[in-house]
Amino acid sequence: MGSYVPNTPSERKSMLNALGLESYAELYADVPASVLLNRPLNLEPGKSELEVRREMRKIADKNRVFTDILRGAGAYDHYIPAVAKSIPQKEEFLTAYTPYQAEMSQGVLQSIFEYQTMICELTGMAVSNASVYDGASAAAEALAMCRDRKRTVSLISEGVNPDVLAVVKSYCFASNHDLRIIPLKDGKTDLDALKELLSDDVSGVFVQQPNFYGIFEDCEAVSALVHERGAMFVMGCNPIALAIIKTPAECGADIATGEGQPLGLPLAYGGPYLGFMAATAKHMRKLPGRIVGQTVDRDGNTAYVLTLQAREQHIRREKASSNICSNQALCALTAAVYMSAMGERGIRDAAMQSMAKAHYLQERLCSIDGVELKYQAPFFHEFLLKMPRAGEILAELEKAGILGGLPVDDGVLWCVTEKVSRETLDRVEAICREVLA
Repeated sequence: MGSYVPNTPSERKSMLNALGLESYAELYADVPASVLLNRPLNLEPGKSELEVRREMRKIADKNRVFTDILRGAGAYDHYIPAVAKSIPQKEEFLTAYTPYQAEMSQGVLQSIFEYQTMICELTGMAVSNASVYDGASAAAEALAMCRDRKRTVSLISEGVNPDVLAVVKSYCFASNHDLRIIPLKDGKTDLDALKELLSDDVSGVFVQQPNFYGIFEDCEAVSALVHERGAMFVMGCNPIALAIIKTPAECGADIATGEGQPLGLPLAYGGPYLGFMAATAKHMRKLPGRIVGQTVDRDGNTAYVLTLQAREQHIRREKASSNICSNQALCALTAAVYMSAMGERGIRDAAMQSMAKAHYLQERLCSIDGVELKYQAPFFHEFLLKMPRAGEILAELEKAGILGGLPVDDGVLWCVTEKVSRETLDRVEAICREVLA
C-alpha cells in the first residue's frame, strides 16, 4: 500500500466540523455508556518495521518449503508466470472491494467479465459467474441450483475429493436435502449403481472429472443416464485437464464447476483459492453470486454492469437460490491473467507435460517389486499406487527435499505437474528402490 497516507489531525478535524461535531465521542452518542470502552486496550507497545519483519521471518521459517512436489489431491503445484503475480499486486486491484457501486467500478467489473469469458471458453458453457469461495462450495452451490419442490435428492460420486464431499454434505444437511453416494467400481463411478439410484426425486448428479484418483470418468455416459431420468448433471473439472479432454458442454453437462487454484494461484498453505461455476444458457438465472455483463452507456461507449443476480440481497429472499455474498475477485483476476499469459497452447502444453510425466513416474515405480497400480484405468496426472513401506519411502523423499504422494487408505496418491523434471522423477525411483531393496 505504498500510496496509503493516513489522515492528519487537521483533516480529521475538518471531517468532524463537516458533520457538525466536536469530537469522535459524539459519533457514539446513541451507544450506551456501559458498553463503551473507557480504558486503553491491553496491548503490547508497538514494534518498529524492522522488529515486525524479524518476528514474521521467525514464523515463516517454521514452514518446510519443498523444491519438488509430487502431491496433488485438489491443490496443484503448476508453473505460474511472473505476470500472474505482478498484475494482481497492483494497488488498484489489491485494495478494491467487491463492486457494489457498479458504475464506479468499471476496471474491476471488466476484469471479472474477462475472467467469466475465459471460463466459458474453457468449459464450453454459455455463462459463468464471478466465482465463489472455492471448488468445494462451487460443487455444493451447483447441486443446490438443481433442486426444485419435487426433486430434493442429490447424488454424488464416491470418487470426488473428500473435502468437496464434506462441504456438499454440510450444505445438504443445512437445507434438509437428501444426499446419496454413488459407489465406485474399479476406481470409477459405477454406472450400474447410478442407474439404480436415479429415481424421480433426484434433482442433480455430481461427478468429478478426472476423479480424486486421477482417473477419467465416462461423463458422456453419466450425462445420458442422468438426463434420461430428467435430472441435471453437474461436472466437476480440473481446469488444466480441460485443455486436452472433452469440455463439460461436449459431455452434455448442465453445470460445470471446479477449483481454480491451478490457474495461477500458489499453494499458499491452502488458500485463498476460487471456485469457478459455468452453466448452459437455460440455467443462467440460477447461478449464485454475480454475473458481469457488457453493454454500452448513453454515449455508445463500452460499459460493464452487474446483472442476473440470484442472491437474497438483490431479490426476494424466498426466491433466492443462494446466500453467497461476495466473490474471489482478486483470485479470479489472477486466473484471468494466467489464462491470458499462457494462452490455449500454453495451458494445453502444461496439461500434456503433466500427463506424460505422471505416466513416466507410474511406469518407473511400478517396475519396482511390490509396487503396483491400484486401478487399471486411464488417468490424467494423478495415480494411486499400492506400495509396501510407504511411510519409510515418503520419509526418505522428505529428507531429499521432495514432498511425496498423499497417503490414503488404499495406498499412496501421486501427482506430477509440468514443473517436475525427469531428473527428479528418476531420483524418486532410485530412493524408492533403495528403501525397498
